[in-house]
Amino acid sequence: MSSEQELAWPLIQHFIESLSSEKGYSVNTCRSYTHDLEEFVRVTADAADKTAEAVQITSLDTLAIRRYLAWLHRKNRKSSINRKLAAIRSFFRFLARRGVVEGHPAEMVSNTRAETLTPVFLSVDDMFRLLDSIPVDSPAGLRDRALLELLYSSGIRVSELTALNVFDVDFQQSMIRVHGKGDRERLAPVGRKSLAAVSAYLEYLRHQNITTAPKNGPLFLNLRGGRLTPRSVARILEKWATHCHLPIPVFPHAVRHSYATHMLDAGADVRIVQELLGHQRLSTTQRYTHVSMGKLMETYDRAHPRK
Repeated sequence: MSSEQELAWPLIQHFIESLSSEKGYSVNTCRSYTHDLEEFVRVTADAADKTAEAVQITSLDTLAIRRYLAWLHRKNRKSSINRKLAAIRSFFRFLARRGVVEGHPAEMVSNTRAETLTPVFLSVDDMFRLLDSIPVDSPAGLRDRALLELLYSSGIRVSELTALNVFDVDFQQSMIRVHGKGDRERLAPVGRKSLAAVSAYLEYLRHQNITTAPKNGPLFLNLRGGRLTPRSVARILEKWATHCHLPIPVFPHAVRHSYATHMLDAGADVRIVQELLGHQRLSTTQRYTHVSMGKLMETYDRAHPRK
């Protein structure tokens, strides 16, 4: 192993480049891996009174990983700790495949038993009250109603919502083309109310000569005519949730949680909901069956012959 190979910092950069070029990971995913691995190196460097750039890959052993996890326990959720450990494991698998290291220092480190977090979601009545409270007598109201109707109707992630372009909406087929994690595309069905709200918003933009249609530009625009950001959507949602006095804090992912919970409560098959949400693992979708336990018990009491 050369002296350059012994340094951890450049090896991390090579690993991140491989995630993008070989596996097609998104910019956000690569950024998350970079943050976790550089944090690991910095914690190790601080313990040895070194700079992060001077840390050698041989210093990142099992003891260093355990020390890092102990440091994380002071301020991180268990699920976050396990995610960071997964990044370390992927990094060392990458190094082992290329013959940079022998063995795998993270193999002897077990995952932290993660707490079970119940997804926050709105009731059907609260979700309807939120959407119906948005007036459509102003440009901002037309946009906000359209984007929140579409978010709930499709169950897509807020990053997927803001990535939508005008031509991603198929009004004839009642579908949208979604650009998901890892540059994967999928089709998601949307309802009539959502499409009507989007159509009214686009019609206003056309009259104002603001929209890029027939060019394929961003679907949802900010006040400067640029693409709306996920943070802006969060602020919009918070504004209208406060306006109609919802009992819980509402954030964009809670709308996605609400979509999944309401679909399962209405009898949708969990594997179909998995496909609609764009989940790779069924276990991710099955979290929503826990919040529907009351519905399950109601069905059991009604259907089982010997209660």
